[in-house]
Amino acid sequence: MTPAFTFLPLCLLGSAALAAPVLDDAVRQRAEELTRTGMHASIVIAIIDGKDSAVYGFGSVHAGKNIKPGADTVYQIGSVTKTMTGLLLADAVVQNKVKLDEPVAALLPGYTVPAFEGKTISLLDLATHYSSLPRLPDNFAPKDPANPYADYTEAKQRQFLAAYHLPYAPGTKLEYSNIGYAVLGTALAAQAGTSFEAQLQKRIAVPLGMRSTSNKPTHGMLARLAPGHLLSGELTPAWNMNVVAPAGGVYSSARDMISYLQAYMFKPLRPYALAIQPQRPLAPDSGSKIGLAWLLEQQQGQTYAWHNGQTGGYASYAAFTTDGKRGVIVLTNTVREVDALGLSALLPGTPLPPLKKPQAAIELPRTTLAEYVGEYPLGAEFTLTVTLGKNGLEAAGTGLGSAPLFASAKDQFFFRAIEAELAFTRDAAGKIAGAVLKQGGQDVVLPRKP
Repeated sequence: MTPAFTFLPLCLLGSAALAAPVLDDAVRQRAEELTRTGMHASIVIAIIDGKDSAVYGFGSVHAGKNIKPGADTVYQIGSVTKTMTGLLLADAVVQNKVKLDEPVAALLPGYTVPAFEGKTISLLDLATHYSSLPRLPDNFAPKDPANPYADYTEAKQRQFLAAYHLPYAPGTKLEYSNIGYAVLGTALAAQAGTSFEAQLQKRIAVPLGMRSTSNKPTHGMLARLAPGHLLSGELTPAWNMNVVAPAGGVYSSARDMISYLQAYMFKPLRPYALAIQPQRPLAPDSGSKIGLAWLLEQQQGQTYAWHNGQTGGYASYAAFTTDGKRGVIVLTNTVREVDALGLSALLPGTPLPPLKKPQAAIELPRTTLAEYVGEYPLGAEFTLTVTLGKNGLEAAGTGLGSAPLFASAKDQFFFRAIEAELAFTRDAAGKIAGAVLKQGGQDVVLPRKP
């Protein structure tokens, strides 16, 4: 679920200032441009090089105040949270409290957990996104699209699991699932007889000295929080993730995230080593693997673990080479991904893609806009519904809030709330036949419902 700023090394975290890692010039220049042009409100990049580390800040924490972000500026880290939930699972395994192949139902006696022809969902299935659960629950209907998870409670999670029918056997294939990680976090908390937040503090944050890491930020953390921004530059509140917190609700800082990554990088204790142990392929015959949340890939002859994240007003990227020599954290308070910045900072020389300039919107007659209204399903579980309101076209996905669409040309639209485009297709008679949703480097074909 990125902003742009001017470059300034804010603080050094390491053994000696002279050994402070230097940020790659191409990454520094790109971060400067992103913040200077307003594509990102602020960006923090932390580099770990051996035992040394440095934090670089770009842009301003608060618009118009020229307050540079630093090592202790707080951001919501989104789905990087999943690596912490995966680590809690690894910790419970090492303590012999649970087993990876244990059915999650055994930890949730008050729940009805779906199975497929007798094949149950294991803890490993949840941690590797092989659970057969969808990305989002089918009873996810937020009252406030600006804070979509705030009213999704444990009771609703329980109702979803009781009614859901798995489309295929758990352990069969990877399907990224936020609700799967919510269930995993709930199960681990139930096993420990405590809350996800209490586990996070006891097993990860306190032992590593991470004083600015929490699912429930303190007043001190909130005072250092960089306010979130939409792609349009408008302010937006940080999401309250409620029961889905184990999938993406944690707040943290660059200083804390350095400590977190170093725990994996330098002679890791057993839970950390288990968390980055390859468990399953990302796709059939793929060389890329997934551990307990961490994605394991190879580039330039270097194996690295990574995860990204995004919530309503924030994006993040965390990665480290598995030889323990280099790590990177990128945090921003704009909902624009920072993966390319992060990878190029981790593996200097990795080319950055051309900077995509913000698109300009054009006006189309309402009679033309009305042609696009309809439902565009993707299988049985997801439908993109396009409506025409007072201010123009809007699109809403199943279980998601509605977002305005802006025309760049006839049949070509883009979103400003998220990084995505929607291209409509026509049949031989010139009528709208479907749409192509372009997001995250993927093109998803959506036929129009008759």
